[in-house]
Order: sequence, then structure tokens, then C-alpha cells
Amino acid sequence: MEGLPHKRGRLPAEPYGQWEEEAKGLIEEEMMRRGIRYKQLSRMLEEMGIDESPDQINRKVNRKRFSAAFLVACLSAMGVETIALRQFKRGQNSDA
Repeated sequence: MEGLPHKRGRLPAEPYGQWEEEAKGLIEEEMMRRGIRYKQLSRMLEEMGIDESPDQINRKVNRKRFSAAFLVACLSAMGVETIALRQFKRGQNSDA
């Protein structure tokens, strides 16, 4: 098996790292704004036919490893109708 290329691991989080942090922030900010805890969000998702335990949701959000579908489902379950995205320049938050 010599001569075969090494199996590559996952690429570094950049350039997606900032976007993963933004997605995590969207969920966490809405949860705080609305006073929703992971257990409540789990129940809200269940009403939409999505079976995620509070611990599963917590891990996904904190690890910033979830799909766009999960993000939209969580926001929808919480009753979010619109979101505001911050503008980024050259890989850095413009607030910095």
C-alpha cells in the first residue's frame, strides 16, 4: 500500500469557522431572547416531527456541528420569522 496518498482528515475550520460561530450565535441569542432552554427547544422540535434530545441539541450547538436544516428548524420552532446577519470583511467580523 506504499505510494498511496495519505488519507486527509477534516480541513481546518477556516474559512467556515466564523460562519459556524455565527450560526451557533443565532440559536443561542434567540434562546436567550425568548427564555428557551434546551429541554423546551427539544419539545418544540418534537412538535415539528424532529426527535432530538436536549443533550443532543446542546452538543450540536456547542460543537458548532449542525446542518443548515437543523439551524432553520430550531429558529422556526422558536417562532423566528426573520434574522439579521452581520457583515464580514476578508474573514473578519467588521465589529472587530
